[in-house]
Amino acid sequence: MSNESLANLLREERRFAPPADLAANANVTSEAYEQAAADRLGFWAEQARRLSWSTEPTETLDWTNPPFAKWFADGKLNVAYNCVDRHVEAGNGDRVAIHFEGEPGDTRSITYAQLQDEVSKAANALIELGVRTGDRVAIYLPMIPEAVISMLACARIGAPHSLVFGGFSADALATRINDADARVIITADGGYRRGKPSALKPAVDEALTRPGTENVRSVLVVRRTGQSLEEAGGVWTEGRDVWWHDVVDRQSEQHTPEAFDAEHPLFILYTSGTTGKPKGILHTTGGYLTQVAYTHSAVFDLKPETDVFWCTADVGWVTGHSYIVYGPLANGATEVLYEGTPDTPHQGRWWELVQKYGVTIFYTAPTAIRACMKWGDDIPAKFDLSSLRILGSVGEPINPEAWIWYRKHIGADATPVVDTWWQTETGGIMISPLPGVTATKPGSAQIAVPGICATVIDDEAKDVPNGGGGYLVLTEPWPAMLRTIWGDDQRYRDTYWSRFEGKYFAGDGAKKDDDGDIWLLGRVDDVMLVSGHNISTTEVESALVSHPKVAEAAVVGAADPQTTQSIVAFVILRGTANAEDEGLVAELRAHVAKALGPIAKPKRIMTVAELPKTRSGKIMRRLLRDVAENRELGDVTTLTDSSVMDLIQTKLPSASTED
Repeated sequence: MSNESLANLLREERRFAPPADLAANANVTSEAYEQAAADRLGFWAEQARRLSWSTEPTETLDWTNPPFAKWFADGKLNVAYNCVDRHVEAGNGDRVAIHFEGEPGDTRSITYAQLQDEVSKAANALIELGVRTGDRVAIYLPMIPEAVISMLACARIGAPHSLVFGGFSADALATRINDADARVIITADGGYRRGKPSALKPAVDEALTRPGTENVRSVLVVRRTGQSLEEAGGVWTEGRDVWWHDVVDRQSEQHTPEAFDAEHPLFILYTSGTTGKPKGILHTTGGYLTQVAYTHSAVFDLKPETDVFWCTADVGWVTGHSYIVYGPLANGATEVLYEGTPDTPHQGRWWELVQKYGVTIFYTAPTAIRACMKWGDDIPAKFDLSSLRILGSVGEPINPEAWIWYRKHIGADATPVVDTWWQTETGGIMISPLPGVTATKPGSAQIAVPGICATVIDDEAKDVPNGGGGYLVLTEPWPAMLRTIWGDDQRYRDTYWSRFEGKYFAGDGAKKDDDGDIWLLGRVDDVMLVSGHNISTTEVESALVSHPKVAEAAVVGAADPQTTQSIVAFVILRGTANAEDEGLVAELRAHVAKALGPIAKPKRIMTVAELPKTRSGKIMRRLLRDVAENRELGDVTTLTDSSVMDLIQTKLPSASTED
């Protein structure tokens, strides 16, 4: 992205200094960067002391066998104790840990003392079901408190959990159960989604008919919707299936957590792989908890006594692991857990809950922000959002227009926006402004957090100069880093460490601006090669969304015999725009050409009502690429609504234009 392109996208150079009162009382100051630069390992050793260790570590990092790291290896601790018990022991048992809001409107507020009781009971239940230290437990639950309780119960007894997102199919679930060799599954009859029950148990039943799942001995089922399992297409298998309320609720509230080695496996989380086989990302205990606790405190300036934190992610994704469960609870935070969608029962649902609970820190995805933009400025204006003091963005690069809208219409044009970059593999936030330190730039994650070493390099692994673009890499190990791919050390080496010797290749393109700040350009496989020019899908999407008639855009590169790839754009229009306007497509193509140059002008633009998204809000660009190249669609099971693809395909012949 050239400087001229950035100027076009921003319309003017804008930076936003931290509010004076926030800067004066911030958890982290600019001295943290200096401290970490002077003694990086000493810095992380200090951050580890924010945890409670049964055996204090004397060794910070063992990097004698790269790329296999060990952090705080001679220390021992229990993650659940750090997230629950120690807050009760400190006299904060009456503090609310979780404000749960179900989509139908049912609510539960759970204090730390109550959470301690529930986690202890769940831990005792797992032990009764035969779970032992090291056994893997698969969790397939909606966004309900039992999901958090289950994760902490597993951590309490040293049983690595593997959360599987509730939108995944039976086959995808079976693949993950098989790969992790899970012995127990925790699920629910279902959850609520867009105003109606959505069954989960039938997918578990189907998954357990697949080869490789024979070692599952128990299925622990939460009753959430009360649906008849038979009507939903499920079955009840005596001797295997047990109700949560029958097994967990009768357990003792007393359970003594055991301390585990800092490198004891905490969880396996599966993410997409280029080979089609999901990669089981393994995270361990001490280093992971250190980094997520530190970054949650630093990036969001958390004040646990007064803040109410809300991360809108699903617990089935890494954002939910790190910034719903482990980071916030390790810090003794009060947080909101919401089961449903932002537009059910109305498009102001999120802002209604911000007002209801007095949310002070709000963390969500750019795609959700753009959806709210599309619905209209008047919707958040109906609610009192004055409690908000920090806004966060996660999951993909945020275009400057969405950033500005977020700050203006959600943050009253005064609230800092922290745009964070990290991955399932990194475990915790790696690049982000700090709200009390950084003068923020709309659309840029800007700078690595203290203790993290990130840069942008070219094909020869040389640092690019300011103003240059290339590949984002991490040059030093970090505490929350993945330890390997479960069961496949060689794939771990090949996937992340083989392209640039001694450097972790994140798979993302990035550029440095004239100040050396980092701008993420999306996945490298989302960089299009058009007539010998590398063009980022993010750049074109940002240019399209900067047009007043466009609410959201997704761009893919389609095979083209003349130019290698051609640019195909799918756009959602704002309410006042007319999709039948014959001049609209030409207008949009000209707008992109003006912003980025003629080479970036889309060859085809299709107006659509919706984009294919997973329930975590990510756009499934590979499906759009299938449409653009007139191929048979790939797997659509992770989409919120698979019928979206049928609607998009019907638009293909009539809604395209090209020179």
